[in-house]
Amino acid sequence: MEGSAVEIGSVMAELYERHAPSAIRLAYLLTGDRHGAEDLAHDAFVRCVGRFSHLRAHEAFDAYLRRAIVNLHTSALRRRRVERAWLAREGAAAARRSASMPDVGATHDLWRALGTLPARQRAALVLRYYEDLTELDTAKALGCSVAAVKSLVARGSDTLRAAVTEGELR
Repeated sequence: MEGSAVEIGSVMAELYERHAPSAIRLAYLLTGDRHGAEDLAHDAFVRCVGRFSHLRAHEAFDAYLRRAIVNLHTSALRRRRVERAWLAREGAAAARRSASMPDVGATHDLWRALGTLPARQRAALVLRYYEDLTELDTAKALGCSVAAVKSLVARGSDTLRAAVTEGELR
């Protein structure tokens, strides 16, 4: 078993040494990008080597490899065309969605400001808004009344709002 694995490895290495340079050249002429060409040629080589035992004519490996490179390149072009069409259709909606995404820096500053609140106010805000608990569930978790939760949330929100409007979150 060991001998056959070594033998197969040496056959694959020999195939790679013999065909990789011309495969990369072909892929470069198709893509115009050196790194993309190397990736394309290597992907095609892996596909062809994986099917090597199924090839009808082992001596025509270079033809199989060329065909695989062209097919993979064509598939990539087709995929990009589909992606561009999708972006044209959905791009505006996606841009609106991404524009409404929260600013990570501001979120970090807000969490830092939240950390400066007294523990019960911070706990009330986190349970109500981050954990999305009802006032009753928050009251049960904190062991206090619903009115106390409303008061804690209001005071904590006022403190955070003041910090935001005064620019303390910078």
